[in-house]
Amino acid sequence: MEAIFDLSGRCALVTGGSKGLGKEMARALAQAGADLMIASRHESELRGACEELQLDAKGRVAFAVCDLSRREHAAALADESVRTLGKIDILVNNAGSSIPQSIDEVRDEDWNPILELNLSFAMALSRQLVPAMKERRLGRIINISSIMGLASKSGRSAYSATKSALIGMTRAAALDLGPFGVTVNCIAPGPFFTDLPTSVFTSEQIQAIAERTALKRWGKPHELAGPVLLLASDAGSYITGATFVVDGGALCATI
Repeated sequence: MEAIFDLSGRCALVTGGSKGLGKEMARALAQAGADLMIASRHESELRGACEELQLDAKGRVAFAVCDLSRREHAAALADESVRTLGKIDILVNNAGSSIPQSIDEVRDEDWNPILELNLSFAMALSRQLVPAMKERRLGRIINISSIMGLASKSGRSAYSATKSALIGMTRAAALDLGPFGVTVNCIAPGPFFTDLPTSVFTSEQIQAIAERTALKRWGKPHELAGPVLLLASDAGSYITGATFVVDGGALCATI
């Protein structure tokens, strides 16, 4: 049974793979045997993450410095990834950010970079890598949305807009690419405990968020390993156009 999760001989690219959930998903892919490329803007973070991931990886781990908020850089990232690894079979469009603002306070200079980073770069990078996937009749694209694309809260207009759009793009692209053996899916994480929550929430807020989940706790980053491996491997070969909600039951309660 483990063989269907084996990624030996496959090559993966994870954007935003130097920290947080991106790094844990990258770790899972590398441990399953994939050669790995991680990309973000900060070379020092990438270098440290690369060295850490290589310790228990079965294949090669490399990194590329790229401004993921500028879609014109997508072609260069795709080219460097293919040049380094030889091909890309698995693309995880994970990079994203948020600038909390009420709808009547949204500034164009904030909205535009969030749109580019969270949505447009995923489109542009997929556009670059899909032709070779279609030719090989093999590919896995995994877009990382959020439960904030299915529900929301005040001050998250830009973030929720982009995360909802990723779900729609996933469904349409699945129809485009299904005849070529390429699957396109989405993961929508809920509250996961990374460095970010501890920097923006008080301990009381952290506890309150935990209480709103069915499991009464935050997710641990390694708990995304299972979903990403399922969608990246032969185990998920008949899954496409789907959105996997991984939120500890946070969306169960509506009132």
